[in-house]
Amino acid sequence: MKITLRIWILIIALVLSIIAIRPGFQSGVVITSIDQDSLLVKEGLGTGEIIKDINGKEIKNKQDYAQILTELFSDKVEKRTDIKTNKNEYTVLTNNTFGITVENVPKTRIQTGLDLRGGARALVQPDVQISSSELDDLVEISRNRLNVYGLSDVNIKGVSDLSGDKFLLIEIAGATPADLEKLIGQQGKFEAKIGNKSVFSGENKDVRNVCRNDATCAAVTSCSPAQGAYFCNFAFTIYLSEEAADRHAQITKNVTLDETGQYLSEKLVLLIDGNEVESLLISSGLRGQATTQISIQGSGTGTTRDDALKNTRAEMRQLQTILLTGSLPYKLNIVRLDTISPSLGEEFSYTLLMAGIVSIIAVSLIIFVRYRKIKISLSLLITSFSEIIIILGVAAFLRWNLDLPSIAGILATIGTGVDQQIVILDEAFRSKIVSIKQRMKQALFVIVSAYLTAVVSLIPLYKAGAGLFKGFALTTLIGITAGVLITRPAFSDMIKKLEEN
Repeated sequence: MKITLRIWILIIALVLSIIAIRPGFQSGVVITSIDQDSLLVKEGLGTGEIIKDINGKEIKNKQDYAQILTELFSDKVEKRTDIKTNKNEYTVLTNNTFGITVENVPKTRIQTGLDLRGGARALVQPDVQISSSELDDLVEISRNRLNVYGLSDVNIKGVSDLSGDKFLLIEIAGATPADLEKLIGQQGKFEAKIGNKSVFSGENKDVRNVCRNDATCAAVTSCSPAQGAYFCNFAFTIYLSEEAADRHAQITKNVTLDETGQYLSEKLVLLIDGNEVESLLISSGLRGQATTQISIQGSGTGTTRDDALKNTRAEMRQLQTILLTGSLPYKLNIVRLDTISPSLGEEFSYTLLMAGIVSIIAVSLIIFVRYRKIKISLSLLITSFSEIIIILGVAAFLRWNLDLPSIAGILATIGTGVDQQIVILDEAFRSKIVSIKQRMKQALFVIVSAYLTAVVSLIPLYKAGAGLFKGFALTTLIGITAGVLITRPAFSDMIKKLEEN
């Protein structure tokens, strides 16, 4: 059978999807986060590296990693530890764990949502109406607050419903609803102290403004290599109220200078809910000065200059957001709170996918009984599985988290795909008076009409339920679009060739 252009397009789409999914069989554990105080940070270890072995012992998964750490540090005696990753080798002397978080190396680039990994999810709403920019600030400060509590696997995003109401969708892998409710329930108290004395806070609106997105008063000032890494410095200006400026002058007037003579011996410490998030040096020129304009300075590091720049800008943005919106200006009300068991999510997704596969095979058998042609059944199977691969490929390329609604969307796509392929088959084996080419055109017209109807209904669903149905809407849209543009035309060409032969 001669391969037509449409079938070639299907083959190319499948190859690109498999490349995007990138199935792999690499063993080890991937580093997802590192404490900034970890000795390995100074050695140059970075997130994304894969630990292959420790002290010559192979690491295949998280269980191996946990067992080796238990064996190493159960006696709390300092010892040399050699770590080999996919990029480098590191050696540290320590009597404690490394301060890193690891996960099993993903077998593919397909990312899974909280439904499959397990954890807690909360949909929360401010008690007042807020704008889109205020929602962005709320997302950023909420992320900073949760990071302060040592929660590394956190997903926070702003969503809205069809009425335009704004919400925060917070997902934390491994947490319980009680943990999440406690964290969200705290409005957040921001405070800046010198010694034990409060200079300014979020509650008193002491910070009038923070320079952002203006290179004249907020920028990375320098970058330089040192000890195998790069260090960058940043500086930005904040504007205080006169009352806060007076407090700063009174508190700093008797503070001594450090050994360099450039800075005060006491630092400006920033806290959220009593937890320190940053400590900053105070220039000696500000001692005893009632200035409403203060330069905040800090730094970031990285193994390369680009990494250092990226980390430094992220540190600056975090500080700017804390200073601008440190204490949440409104209370958050929990609209919905869910807990998801990872074993339940995996079992449910497995059951759904198996149901989809069994359904495709069952329909293929019915098609075989109806038309008595094994090639037709095989064409239907190939087309249906192709749609699944293309959906997963697009999701992997977009880095979209597949959750249970997404899997339901895949099943919905399979159902509509089978329906439309049956339409093509019925048209193909209808009256021979009309040419096979004309019959395929009629079938594709019906399919495109059904597609447009589905798109119109799915677009509102994408925003309905404050974004909780996005997974279903997006995967279904991807699936039916791939069907109309790629798989249905290819299937009609397959049937056309079979009918002609």
